[in-house]
Amino acid sequence: MATVQADRTLDAREIDGEPFSDITAELDALDTDETFLLINSFEPEPLYGVLSKRGFAHETTQVADDEWHVTITRA
Repeated sequence: MATVQADRTLDAREIDGEPFSDITAELDALDTDETFLLINSFEPEPLYGVLSKRGFAHETTQVADDEWHVTITRA
């Protein structure tokens, strides 16, 4: 498996409580040519619709039973 070189990374597993505001803050700060890596303990399927509506593309990879990497770019 290739390692993604991300400009920004957020490990949602380290956030106490709901990570949505942290995720959206990272999305808002993402430049056109930057890549954002979200690390989560589950596949964040509800986030995909939000990403699409906000003009982002994503690619998701399960790297362990309890670890998912979502690579996000501006579409």
